[in-house]
Amino acid sequence: QLQASGGGLVQAGGSLRLSCTASDGTFSSDDMGWFRQAPGKEREFVAFISRSGFGKYYAASVKGRFTISRDNADNTIYLQMNSLKPEDTAVYYCARRLSGPYNTARSYDYWGQGTQVTVSS
Repeated sequence: QLQASGGGLVQAGGSLRLSCTASDGTFSSDDMGWFRQAPGKEREFVAFISRSGFGKYYAASVKGRFTISRDNADNTIYLQMNSLKPEDTAVYYCARRLSGPYNTARSYDYWGQGTQVTVSS
């Protein structure tokens, strides 16, 4: 099971680092992604990282502010979020990509429990 953590309440302009771990295995050989879902909105793509860690892609809304990384030895995926904005407020999920486009939720087959990120203005 994937578990996301590190969320919380932060003021606009602040930073948070989210972590995603697997409690029952490893995802070191998997492509992984972060998505988020705000109240009343559909789940949206945030960031992707390939199994090697060299391939990284970001949603336009977070590019330049967020950084995805992974530590395969520690079986952890990270999402460093800087310069946070109120519109970043959402529940953030990590997920394992099975196949298909990296920025589409249906390409992912294994989702963790989310972590709430709230950015105050």
